Amino acid sequence: MEYDFRAIETKWQAKWKKLSTYQVKEVENKPKFYVLDMFPYPSGAGLHVGHPLGYIASDIFARYKKLQGYNVLHPMGYDSFGLPAEQYAIQTGQHPAITTQRNIERYRSQLDRMGFSYDWSREVRTSDPEYYKWTQWIFSLIYNAWYNIDTNRAEPIETLIGRFENNGNYNVNAAIDSEWFSKIDRNIIPFFSPQWKGDFSAVDWMSLNSKQQQHILMHYRLAYLADSVVNWCPALGTVLANDEIKDGVSERGGYPVEQKLMKQWSMRISAYAERLLQGLESIDWPESVKEIQRNWIGKSEGAMVRFALENSDHIIEVFTTRPDTIFGVSFITLAPEHPLVPDLTTQEQQADVSAYVHAASLKTERDRQADVKTVSGTFTGSYALHPFTGEKVPVWIGEYVLAGYGTGAVMAVPAGDQRDWDFAKKFDLPIPEIFEHTDILEKANTSKEFVLKNSDFLNGMDHDQAIKTIIGALEQDGKGEGKTNYRLRDAVFSRQRYWGEPFPVYYKDGTPHLVPFDQYPVVLPEIDKYEPTTDGLPPLARSTEWTFGDEKYPMELNTMPGWAGSSWYFLRYMDPQNQDDFVAKDKADYWGQVDLYMGGAEHATGHLLYARFWTSILYDLGYLQFQEPFKKLINQGMIQGRSNHVYRIVGTNKFVTLEKKNDYQTQQLYVDVNIVHNDKLDLEAFRNWLPEYRDAEFILNDHGEYTCSWAVDKMSKRWFNVVNPDDLCESFGADTFRAYEMFLGPVEQHKPWDTKGINGVHNFLRKFWRLFHDKNNDLVLSDNEPELSEWKILHKTIKKVTDDLNRYSWNTVVSTLMIAVNELQELACNKKKILEPLCILLSPYAPHITEELWEKMGNTSSIHHSQWPIADESYLVESEFAYPISFNGKTRFFVQLPLSLSQSEVANIVMSNEQTIKLLEGKEPKKVIVVPGRIVNVVV
Repeated sequence: MEYDFRAIETKWQAKWKKLSTYQVKEVENKPKFYVLDMFPYPSGAGLHVGHPLGYIASDIFARYKKLQGYNVLHPMGYDSFGLPAEQYAIQTGQHPAITTQRNIERYRSQLDRMGFSYDWSREVRTSDPEYYKWTQWIFSLIYNAWYNIDTNRAEPIETLIGRFENNGNYNVNAAIDSEWFSKIDRNIIPFFSPQWKGDFSAVDWMSLNSKQQQHILMHYRLAYLADSVVNWCPALGTVLANDEIKDGVSERGGYPVEQKLMKQWSMRISAYAERLLQGLESIDWPESVKEIQRNWIGKSEGAMVRFALENSDHIIEVFTTRPDTIFGVSFITLAPEHPLVPDLTTQEQQADVSAYVHAASLKTERDRQADVKTVSGTFTGSYALHPFTGEKVPVWIGEYVLAGYGTGAVMAVPAGDQRDWDFAKKFDLPIPEIFEHTDILEKANTSKEFVLKNSDFLNGMDHDQAIKTIIGALEQDGKGEGKTNYRLRDAVFSRQRYWGEPFPVYYKDGTPHLVPFDQYPVVLPEIDKYEPTTDGLPPLARSTEWTFGDEKYPMELNTMPGWAGSSWYFLRYMDPQNQDDFVAKDKADYWGQVDLYMGGAEHATGHLLYARFWTSILYDLGYLQFQEPFKKLINQGMIQGRSNHVYRIVGTNKFVTLEKKNDYQTQQLYVDVNIVHNDKLDLEAFRNWLPEYRDAEFILNDHGEYTCSWAVDKMSKRWFNVVNPDDLCESFGADTFRAYEMFLGPVEQHKPWDTKGINGVHNFLRKFWRLFHDKNNDLVLSDNEPELSEWKILHKTIKKVTDDLNRYSWNTVVSTLMIAVNELQELACNKKKILEPLCILLSPYAPHITEELWEKMGNTSSIHHSQWPIADESYLVESEFAYPISFNGKTRFFVQLPLSLSQSEVANIVMSNEQTIKLLEGKEPKKVIVVPGRIVNVVV
C-alpha cells in the first residue's frame, strides 16, 4: 500500500499523546502567541463537518506560529453547563453530569481523530467545581465593587463605604440608576420620605443598621439584586437572555417567551458602555461585529427632561435626542412596564390599562421593536405638565416604548417622529406644527433641516442652535440637563435552572450575603428532579440541604447564566491547575491577550461583549494588565449541507428518478446524503435506511441509475444532510479532511459541503507521498544539489505560503502546495534539500503524513518542533523573459532572452532571428520598439 493513511495517523496520534508533543510551558524571553477557539458546548449529536472549520484553521495557524519560533498556547475545553443537558435530564431523570461526561468523551474522540495540536493538559470544563470555584470568586469581586465615574473604573466597595462613613454620598459620582432612591424598600428604611431624592450624610449613614446599609449598597454594586423586566419562558422554566430568543420564541425548543417582572441578579454592564464602545477602536475584529456591538451599546446625545405630574408628587423623566422639538409635545407615552403606570392609572382606566399591560407582556422587546406597523396604546387617565408652558399633556402607554431604553418614557412629538405621528393619528391626538414651510398632513418631518415656529423662545432657530438653547434653558430652570444615553441594558445574571454555576450567596433576614471564600466552591446539591417545583420555584428549591451554616440560612435558588463561565475561560487556560488563584499574575502577564480568536459572529452581543466586560473589571481591580481579551477575531463561516431529494409517486411506495419525475404526480422527500454518491442513490442502502422504505420500488433512468436532486440547506439532522467527520477520516484520512475543509474556500465565507471534491485533495497527498518514494514504496531521496528550476519552485512556494498565512488566507495555501507538487513531479524531483522544507510547509495542514515522512528522512525530533523555511529572494528574481515579438502590434512569436540585455542588444537579436527575417520579406522596418522585460514591436 503506497500511502497507508490509517496506519500513519493512528501511529502518530498515539505517539504525540505519549510524548506530550503539544504540551506548552512558559519560556522566558521567548515570544508568545495565543491561539484560541470558542470552546464548544458538547452536545449529544457530536461534531458534523461544519463544526471543525474554525478549529482546523486555528490549528494550522498555531502550528505555523510555533514553527516560526513562537511559544504557542493552543488549548481546548468545554462549555459544559447549559440548558440542553438539563432538558434531557428533565425528560429522562438522568443527572446532567452523566450526559455531559458522555458527550465530552464523544467530542474528545472526534477531536483526537482530526490530529489537533491542543495542549490537553490545560483542558477546562465550566461544570467542574474546581473551575466554577473561580467563577464564583469573580462574581464575589464584581459584587464587592462599584463604578466610580470620576476615576472611570471599578473600585472595591470598601472605598465607597469609607466615603459614606466620612461624608455620606455627597460628591459620590457613581454608576447607579438615576431613580434608585424611588426603589428603596420602605419596609426596610421606613424613615426616608417619598420625596427623598437619595442624598444622605455621614450621620445618616451611621444611623442605619447593617441591613439598611446593605440595602443602599445594593443599588451601587456592580452585581446587584433588583426587580427587572425579564424574558420569561414558562416551558423552559427560566429567564432567557435576548440572544437566546429568535423570532419571539426561545432558540432552544421554540417556546413562547413573555415579559415578566422578577427579582433577579444583574450585572451593571451599562457602567462600561463608553469604554466598551471606545475599546472597539483598539482591536482587530471584523467591522460587521464591531458595528453590531456599537448598535447594541447604542450611544445617543440628547437631554434628560423632567415633566411634573398633575395631582402627584412623582415626575416623569424622559431622555430625548430631540429636545429642540419640546414645544411640539402633545402627549407622553410610557412603556407598559414603567414603574409609574400603576400610580398614574385612574380608576376609570384601570381595566383597559391592565389588559394592555398583560398583552404587552406576552411580547419580547425585539418583537415590539420589529413590529413597526401595529399601533396600539391606551390612556392612563393622568396628565403631565409641560416644563415651559405648563399645559396639560396626557400620559399614555404604548408598546412601541421600551422600558430598557432611556427611561422607558417618550415625550411624543408627532410632527417630528413617525411612530409618534402614527400614534397620534390612531388615537386622534393633536399634532402641533412646529416647523416652518413643512407639510405634516401625510407624515412626520424627521429631517433636521428646518426652522422652528410655534416654539416660544426657539422660534426662528435651526436644529443646532435650538439644541444648545433648550439644554441651557432646561439646566437653568432645573427642569433637565444635557445627557449622553446608551441603549445597553444591565445584563440579567440569574437563571431558574439547575445545571449552572451556583451563586455563592445565602440570605439572612432576607438580605444576601456572600459565602466565605474558604468554603468555595459552593457545589451543586443532588436533587431528585430537575424541573421547577410545583409552586414555580427553581429546581434547587427541591434540595432540603441547600442551606448555609449551622443556622441553615437559605441559599440562592437561581444559578448563573451560561455566559458566566465563558467570560473568563481564556484566562484559566493559562494556569488551569492553580489551586490558590484564578490565574497566577506572572502567567497572565506572560500570555496576555488572545492573539487570534476563532468563533462565530452570532456571539457578538452575548459572549464577546460579556467577556470584554469581565476583562475590563478584572483590569480595573488590578488582576490583569490588559482591558481587551481578544486582540484579533476571525469569524468562520458556516459550512452548509448539500441535501438530496428522492421523488415518491403519490399514494405508492414507488420512487421515480429525477429525469422522469415530471411524468408522475410526486412528493419530494429528503434522503440521507450518506447513501447518495455523486447524486446517485444507493438503492439497497435506501431500503435498509428506514423501515418504511424496506419494500421500496424504483423507476430508474436510461442508464439504470436513480438520480437525486439536490439543494443547499443548513446542515441539520432534520434534512438528513449531516456528514460525520469520523466517516471522512476513515475513508480519506484526517490530513485529507483538514486540507479539504480549508480548500473549500475562504474561512470567513458560508459555503456548501460537497464531498465530491475531496478526492482531488486526497490525490494531492498521494502525489506528495510519491515524491519521496519509488514504485515499490521505498524511500528514494537524493542528497544531490537541486537544479535552479527546483530551487525556484521551492522558494516561490515558501514565499506564497508564508504570505497567504500571514493574511489568514488558508484556502489559497492548499492550491499553492498543489501546484508545487505537480511542478516537482514533472521534474521528477526527489532532492532532500527541496522536499524537506516542502514537508514543513505542508505540516500545519497535514500533520500526520508530514511527521511520518520527516521521521523516514532520518530526523529524530518532531517536524512540529522544526523551523519554518525562509524564502531566498535571489531565487524569486527572474533572469530571463519570453519576449512577445509583435509586427505592427500583432504578436507573431516569442523569444526567450536574458533580462540583463540592453535595448539595442534585444533589438539586434530579434532582427537576426529567422522568423523575423521571414516575416519582413526583405523590407526594412521603420522602427523597432523595445520595452525591457515587456515586449518588442517591429513597425513595418
